[in-house]
Amino acid sequence: MLRMARTRGRGRGKDRGRPQNHRFPTGNPVEPNGEPIANNDSNPESVRPNIFLNGKICKDPKMVTADDFFFSGLNKPGNTSNPLGSRVTAVNVNQLPGLNTLGISLVRIDYAPCGLNPPHTHPRATEILVVVEGTLYVGFVTSNPANPNIKNKLFTKTLYPGDVFVFPEGLIHFQFNTGKTKAVAFAGLSSQNPGVITIANAVFGSNPPIPSDVLTKAFQVDKNVVKYLQGQFWSDNN
Repeated sequence: MLRMARTRGRGRGKDRGRPQNHRFPTGNPVEPNGEPIANNDSNPESVRPNIFLNGKICKDPKMVTADDFFFSGLNKPGNTSNPLGSRVTAVNVNQLPGLNTLGISLVRIDYAPCGLNPPHTHPRATEILVVVEGTLYVGFVTSNPANPNIKNKLFTKTLYPGDVFVFPEGLIHFQFNTGKTKAVAFAGLSSQNPGVITIANAVFGSNPPIPSDVLTKAFQVDKNVVKYLQGQFWSDNN
């Protein structure tokens, strides 16, 4: 769980790429590109101790404890009593500080019968999902093709226990429980802070709202339809 700062092509011979120092992932200053900040003892201002990494400040290594690397509770089912019939239990840097800078996180997703994890994206992560119980219909939509005459393509699959599916970074994707019993899945994400944008919530439930004229033209529908959608309560399953 220690992070090692590496130089990139700056060394020579056997020293090139060699780890320079052991670094706690919660504690040492690095440049935005991941390079360690040069430590110039003669110029204390050359070291910037509070560096934001994906939205989180590094923690003082002297304050790090084992609890920073521990989370308990993924054995407990999430509460699916909401309009979507699903619940995402996340374990990212917000719940597990030791993940800071490590580029990985985890979620458990519970689905009631006919439960849906609605179309959404993770702007900073690819997701790999494994089903452990139930049956899920999953899919993602490609980004806009270079040829405007070609439509975005939908890739879907029905998953059973033990099946795995990958949702590429930034693409809109979903999971739907097609079974008559509950379903459970776990997913790994390639960021300690992957983020999530639920499409319906973002488009129709933003505060302040997107002007109806914008959405009317974008969706090519009557303004009353837009106003109806904006008036709905958009549930959050996170």
